[in-house]
Amino acid sequence: MLLRGLIWGAPLPSSSDPSHLLATRRDSTVELVGQVLADARRFDDRCVARLDVFRIDRLRRSGRSELMLRPCAKRPLQGWIVQVRGQLREPISGPHSLLPGSAERLAQHGIWSRLDAETFSVLRQPWTPIATARRRIAQRFHDIAGEERGGLMSALVLGSAQFPVGDELRQAFRIAGLSHCLAASGFHLSVLLAASLAVSRRWPRLLRLSLAAASLLIFLLLAGPQPSVVRAVLMGAIALLIRESSQRASGFGVLLFSLCVMLLIHPAWAGSIGFQLSAAATAGLVITAPALETALETWLPRCLACLAPALSIPCSALFWTLPLQLLHFGSAPLYAVISNLLVSPLLAPLTLLCMLLALISLICPSSVLSWLIVPASSMAGWLIALVRWISQWPSAHLLTGHPQPWLVGLFALGLIPCLVPSAQRWRGLSWILLPIGVLLHGLGQLGDGVVAVYHGQHRWLLARHHGRAAMVSRYAGPRSCQMAAKLAAAHGHARLDWILLLDPAVGDGMSCWRKLGNTVASSQQGRLLVQPGQRLASSGLSVKLASRLGQPIVLRAGRQRWRLIATAQSLAALQQRPGQVVGRRWTGTWLWFQPSRDQRRWLLQQGAGQIRAVRGFAGSFGSLKPAL
Repeated sequence: MLLRGLIWGAPLPSSSDPSHLLATRRDSTVELVGQVLADARRFDDRCVARLDVFRIDRLRRSGRSELMLRPCAKRPLQGWIVQVRGQLREPISGPHSLLPGSAERLAQHGIWSRLDAETFSVLRQPWTPIATARRRIAQRFHDIAGEERGGLMSALVLGSAQFPVGDELRQAFRIAGLSHCLAASGFHLSVLLAASLAVSRRWPRLLRLSLAAASLLIFLLLAGPQPSVVRAVLMGAIALLIRESSQRASGFGVLLFSLCVMLLIHPAWAGSIGFQLSAAATAGLVITAPALETALETWLPRCLACLAPALSIPCSALFWTLPLQLLHFGSAPLYAVISNLLVSPLLAPLTLLCMLLALISLICPSSVLSWLIVPASSMAGWLIALVRWISQWPSAHLLTGHPQPWLVGLFALGLIPCLVPSAQRWRGLSWILLPIGVLLHGLGQLGDGVVAVYHGQHRWLLARHHGRAAMVSRYAGPRSCQMAAKLAAAHGHARLDWILLLDPAVGDGMSCWRKLGNTVASSQQGRLLVQPGQRLASSGLSVKLASRLGQPIVLRAGRQRWRLIATAQSLAALQQRPGQVVGRRWTGTWLWFQPSRDQRRWLLQQGAGQIRAVRGFAGSFGSLKPAL
């Protein structure tokens, strides 16, 4: 069922989906009527919301689309029936396979079109008690505890998928290995369910089951039907029923049954990162944690044996999810076990207290809630300070770069004998597969190469040599720097040796570039600081302007020697003086434009090596084969 979901479970547009109009109505004005699926998210001066489409140009349609409002005078809320007129467009794809864009993100939600609204009106505002309750809880936490602490408290109750926390705080939790604290998952449900069972332990069975069922239902309604939430609720309900029937169950059997039910109902969840991480972490808890706890009690000194349960849980979850973290994020938190051990005494009571305050906030006035929320707000502040402190430890965020999927499979296969007690007789295989996987990935990271990415008019060249990197960027704006930082991190580089900016107008993004690179060479008054004949270099990496004839750029990455020609005028200037390029051999030539047939033939005759150029108007760089 997992393979079925991964291969054939991806959602596809229906026959009446708005995306089918893109072939004939691209960038044309359409009228759309639909229902807002979730509260719109605000980004600077715009709002973005997902719509369930009813009609397009007064014709009945069924499908989904993304609505973008700019400016966002009135934020659309979940459940509203809206009428919008605007231009229907195709979502923008990511600039690189490791940097997905809005098209890839929306496709996971069954959306393949975007409507840029010109006019917007609300037809009806149906009663939505669950969405209103979520909104009220988050708003009251935010108003009383503040933006940061209130956002954390909302995430502990509703999950960051419903009300995301700030980017800086979310990154700190991720570096510390505590992202699961912000995502509604089995941890939050276990705290809630354990509290309800403790309160009702002396009650009759019917009342005890009723309170537990109410806890499961409230958690599901508030957090929403996310894969991790559905998995936790299913497992909790099955385990509770078996327990109350005085029977015993296998934790792995309960997990396997729950995952099969989920994939049977919604096969596309197999491709969800949340589903994969939740399933892997839970498998670690039910398969590896008991045996690891017993082993730790034996290995640890008697005075530290009490730490065995606290250590076995994060260790098991970390090693079972490590292959997925490397595959999807190209990084791993180095101090995840220590951070979980440090925050666990604070996190569990804070989560339970926030859940209790969430229910109180629905009925109590703000004057009463402001007094009751003080302890939780203080604990949230302590947790934030602790997480930020851990995230600043040396090498807390270990960037490994994205390994090849088959290497991740090899690494996971080597971990299985170490994590599954029944596979211990194959443990010797781990000493072969794990070093081979690490060695092969390390050789790839230490190799030489140039990665070229473009997005619209933006262009980046990332040169790599022996685990270090440098970059050439066409533009110097803040958005270009943010994308450059993501590109470098995706290949395992937290900082670059040097950066050459070809943009004559360097503005607000300079501070971002200085954080990314040890040396940043830009332009002053439209004049590049690196002039023809000069070189910007570090060990094994260098860039220089070859000549004044259109100023082609020569980029070296170890033994590789690449030439960058940014414009057709630069290439025409080289063709007028062929003597300056004859006899030179290049690893390849990057063209930031689409060359003609004659230009490609001339480059090949001059020993240009691999010729790579922009393919069309969007996408990635592609090789241009010789025209024979």
